[in-house]
Amino acid sequence: MPKIQVAIAGVGNCASSLIQGLEFYSHRANRDLGGLMHRSIGGYSCDDIEVVAAFDIDRRKVGLPVEQAIFAKPNCAAVFQNFISASGVTVSMGPVLDGLAPHMVDHPDDEAFRLADEEPVDVACILKDSGAEVLVGYLPVGSEQAVRHYAEACLEAGVAMVNCVPVFIASDPEWARRFTKAGVPIIGDDIKSQVGATIIHRMLARLFGDRGVRLDRTYQLNTGGNTDFLNMLAQERLKSKKVSKTESVQSQLDERLESRDIHIGPSDYVAWQDDNKVCFIRMEGRGFGEVPMELELRLSVQDSPNSAGVVIDAIRCAKLALERGHAGPIDDVSACYMKSPPVQMRDTVARLRTEDFIRGIGDLPEQIAMVDAPVAGE
Repeated sequence: MPKIQVAIAGVGNCASSLIQGLEFYSHRANRDLGGLMHRSIGGYSCDDIEVVAAFDIDRRKVGLPVEQAIFAKPNCAAVFQNFISASGVTVSMGPVLDGLAPHMVDHPDDEAFRLADEEPVDVACILKDSGAEVLVGYLPVGSEQAVRHYAEACLEAGVAMVNCVPVFIASDPEWARRFTKAGVPIIGDDIKSQVGATIIHRMLARLFGDRGVRLDRTYQLNTGGNTDFLNMLAQERLKSKKVSKTESVQSQLDERLESRDIHIGPSDYVAWQDDNKVCFIRMEGRGFGEVPMELELRLSVQDSPNSAGVVIDAIRCAKLALERGHAGPIDDVSACYMKSPPVQMRDTVARLRTEDFIRGIGDLPEQIAMVDAPVAGE
């Protein structure tokens, strides 16, 4: 199989886990690939993904080989693969725009960004020259202008986009129209981890509804110590993330909760947690006879590896979309892998439709769609 040529915008913790994972699984036998949702998609394994370009703005990463940059501060993702093969790829200086929150420079070197003193490259030109086919967007939350800059570069270069951050591109009708017109596929927005806070909260919300329990109120509180949580201390940068996570859960309810009855979002930065994310979910409802019931859950995960397996799938699906001539948002795949897709579905439906997309099959059989149809109001 030919390689899938990938560019990465933002060489942070998520990029570190992704690149470590590509090396990790390339040395494992086919029978020992635990942690992956799909060993092969369209004939493409992890071995077939190759990083050909990378962009960042931190002086400790720009100019370094990407396999070294992923271990540079302030990255603190778990190291599960020490040796990374030489890639021949040097991290390029990307556009700064709003990619750096002002408060980030006030923290110690090990925790915050240190802006590189270099001129930004022409992103579209680098994408074309490198032969990139898919760009993975890993920019910080709140980088509205910067994410749009990379989206524009994808349109100019004819490169598919996997938008892992809560800047609404695939789910924005105008951007969706532009990607469709340009003949470029996009999967987005805001990555949904393998077993993370959002998908657990969504599944529990559906469980309540499917079992006849009325959900009255709920919250999800998250703490972490990586630069994502540090960045989101700026409330103005947090807005899109809260919208993405809240609407992702609301979409699974038969009746929307009032805004005062649902609270979902990052709640605090705890430096010593590093890339460990701790989530607390509470749900209060009424069951048979309107008798009250309560559920509380605590989840502790390494945040960045938890998303990398999903991104590996999304990259391979983006490649299939390119091969098949798909353009614009890939709705079913986006619904499966993203918190804020253009079309929200139940996770069971999105998974089945994504499996059919991978196999090249059209719509689900009518009887399956009837049994597990998207929830009311979508």
